[in-house]
Amino acid sequence: MLLKTKGIILRAIKYSETSIITDIYTEKKGLRSYIVSGVRTKNARIKAGLLQLMSIVDLVVYHRDDKDLTRIKEIKSAYVYQSVPFDIVKGALGLFLTEVAQKTIKEQEENLPLFEFLVSYFQFLDQTKNSVSNLHLLFLVELSTFLGFMPNYVEGKTNFFDLKEGTFVNWEPNHLHYLDKELSQKLLELMTISKEEIHTISLNKTQRKTLLTKLLDFYTYHIENLSPIQAHLVLEEVLG
Repeated sequence: MLLKTKGIILRAIKYSETSIITDIYTEKKGLRSYIVSGVRTKNARIKAGLLQLMSIVDLVVYHRDDKDLTRIKEIKSAYVYQSVPFDIVKGALGLFLTEVAQKTIKEQEENLPLFEFLVSYFQFLDQTKNSVSNLHLLFLVELSTFLGFMPNYVEGKTNFFDLKEGTFVNWEPNHLHYLDKELSQKLLELMTISKEEIHTISLNKTQRKTLLTKLLDFYTYHIENLSPIQAHLVLEEVLG
């Protein structure tokens, strides 16, 4: 059947001489894969530019619940980025958000709150005039709530965040996988702030890098067989 939906391009890989296979998180059917034939030819009906990572698009697709790979009938841009393509920091951050989403979201069913969450982050990244140097940290914290393992806060227990258990505790855990007092307090700040105010959190380069590494560890502990996230290496370089 034909299905009309919005989507976010999370991955696009070359397939054969002229085709592309793309992973798209769709508004109506969750994560889906599509093959686009002839896209890398001179007279392509669907232009490769529409399949760039993090593109927000309107789609008409051939859909079957019993098929893992179907085709796109029509595609057009639903949002045109104004600053991300020309800002190296925003571009690197956008690619990080895209990779995290592509490697962590697996559901093939409608989840409108999650779709709207992703769209809101990409559009905010493009539109904000404030610093985005902490935005990826907030994204990881907030995405974890959709994935089912958000940091657990227990009133009165705020000294250390145990990454393996996913909860704040008063005493240092008997292993090395936790945040120290300083970074635990920064995590608490992230849990109580909006993306519109994220630029107000004070983090130096070392704190930001360590917190990112620890949050990715947190994801690894709570998502089985999570593929390594690579884009953070570039992100760390451009954030300085």
